[in-house]
Amino acid sequence: MEEPNFWDNPEEAQKQTKLLGSLKDDRDTYQKLVSTKEDIETMIEMGEEEDDESIVPEVREMLEDFKKTLDDVRIKTLLSDEYDSCNAIIKLNSGAGGTEAMDWCGMLYRMYTRWAERKGFTLEVLDFQEGDEAGVKSVMFQVDGTNAYGYLKSEAGVHRLVRISPFNAQAKRQTSFVSCDVMPDIEENIDIEVRDEDIRIDTYRSSGAGGQHINKTSSAIRITHLPTGIVVTCQNERSQFQNKDKAMQVLKSKLYMLEKEKQAEKEAGIRGEVTDIAWGHQIRSYVLQPYQMVKDLRTNEERAQTAAVLDGDIDPFINAYLKWQALQKKEKQK
Repeated sequence: MEEPNFWDNPEEAQKQTKLLGSLKDDRDTYQKLVSTKEDIETMIEMGEEEDDESIVPEVREMLEDFKKTLDDVRIKTLLSDEYDSCNAIIKLNSGAGGTEAMDWCGMLYRMYTRWAERKGFTLEVLDFQEGDEAGVKSVMFQVDGTNAYGYLKSEAGVHRLVRISPFNAQAKRQTSFVSCDVMPDIEENIDIEVRDEDIRIDTYRSSGAGGQHINKTSSAIRITHLPTGIVVTCQNERSQFQNKDKAMQVLKSKLYMLEKEKQAEKEAGIRGEVTDIAWGHQIRSYVLQPYQMVKDLRTNEERAQTAAVLDGDIDPFINAYLKWQALQKKEKQK
């Protein structure tokens, strides 16, 4: 970074700066572990010498902090797949359940927004379709941060909500479904051909939250890849050209990932299985009535603090998934 020509290529310089920040974080975390371990040992020695039991609560608190940090480091070592270090692109689609499902889609979008804030990650909306009466019909957004895809790949699949419907006058219990599609934002130029005759490009007016240009021009872009049926939309950028450029980048990433999945036979590990947004295909259940419980059906990880989970506290589920995935890989290697 001290070289005079370091900033001649701003994009490459930003990548190197991001890498430096990640390495510094790893170093600082390790030094914190070493320091905490030494402090705990010193406190224990002092307590034994002075026969002072009053330090026990403080030592326990320090030990819990040490164990949590150490577990975070262990989890990070599991993020070694090809695309784990990439930013993540998430697409949420409301499924069975009508207005209730659209409201559930909005709740999940808030959950991931809050999780990104907790991590210090940035979130950018690429496409947003409001619900007919409430909530969100569909939303695509990008989460930027170190290992964002590595963490969020655990969320790919169908999420099921059970609660007393706020949209039902009879206060009946209702079940709703939302699909979550997660893919890495592959930043390098992808060597994959997209022929003009294989795509259909539609323009339309942007809708939903956005800048001053929203609803004034037909700047939103929808690209349909005819051979695969993949549809990509983008409406957040300030111009039609920028939206098309971003949509093409996402399409190429999707096609590239699809090809990699076929070659490596690892579809479930990269993009998650694409299934119907309904009964029998969910990866996680969020039950608010008659009892409160969030349970992941792959890892059996569960939490009774549903309000905290919906406020972005999903790290226990992410960590459990990464450990489960590592065990799955070991079993396949045997």
